Amino acid sequence: MRKFSIILPVKNGGSYVRECLSHILSQKLQDFNLIVLDNCSTDGTYEWIESLDDKRILLYGSEKPLSIEENWARVKDIPKNEFMTMIGHDDLISPDYLQEMNALINKHPVATLYQTHFNYIDAKGKFIRDCLPMAEVQYAHEFLAFQMKRAIDSTGTGYMMRSADFDALGGMPVQYPNLIFSDYELWINLMMQGYKATSQKKCFSYRIHKSVSRTTNGMAYQQAFSLYVENLLKPMKKDALVKETISKYGKEFLLYYCESLSHRLLKTPVKERTITVSDFIKKCELFAARLIPGQELNALQVFRIRIAAQLDRSFLGRTLFRLYKVLS
Repeated sequence: MRKFSIILPVKNGGSYVRECLSHILSQKLQDFNLIVLDNCSTDGTYEWIESLDDKRILLYGSEKPLSIEENWARVKDIPKNEFMTMIGHDDLISPDYLQEMNALINKHPVATLYQTHFNYIDAKGKFIRDCLPMAEVQYAHEFLAFQMKRAIDSTGTGYMMRSADFDALGGMPVQYPNLIFSDYELWINLMMQGYKATSQKKCFSYRIHKSVSRTTNGMAYQQAFSLYVENLLKPMKKDALVKETISKYGKEFLLYYCESLSHRLLKTPVKERTITVSDFIKKCELFAARLIPGQELNALQVFRIRIAAQLDRSFLGRTLFRLYKVLS
């Protein structure tokens, strides 16, 4: 049995998946298998991977088309090696990724989550920027504090964990629409059992383009956010430091998402949603009462939130806002 499993859920990977696999199969440390969960690709992805005839690759097809949530849910039910990582088909890991992870695991044997620093690249693979710096050791409350302050870069790619821990948590939290905030919940739950160890080396690249999270409409995004807020109550009850962190940074966190998701909802056609911007703002006020009791959110005092609510009250206001977004 090998030590590592690299798991790649994919549907119609195109040229990206070929580059992704090239990087995976070029690992300096060869103690791994690659598990591909193909979701009824129609662009030849399945056939191309099958044609590689590489014994390191385990290719799982699907009998019927699955949602993104259903395909990622399969990760829990497949045989995996001791350590696992998941990767998006458009992202890249460096040839020394597993080698660096192995060294990190040996240095921090009791950590429950592992990561390296990384780069952001564009659709053509051109370097955009480095990720924000991270400490070598980070506990759940520290990770949460940085997330709430928007002082950390975190992606679904690049994290390593024990397969047994992943399975014990029920796998990927697939109740989130389009898996938005799903990875955050998973990372926090894993760190609640130990801590995250991070290598200072940059060992993967995360591609920024029209991803699922960027194209998801406001309705699904606010549903995912609402679910994530509800789930923050669980670690908050278990860990005093998490509770203290949420008390300190929760208002900033809620106001940021209240504003950004109000604007995303405003861009979403009325026929595609069942909630108004004003209703969502009220939801955020209720979240504040539960997450940060005693602290008033006062969301409507923020100009960009208040104007979003006002524009959403009329067809003309919504139309002008969408036009502004297209032109800006």
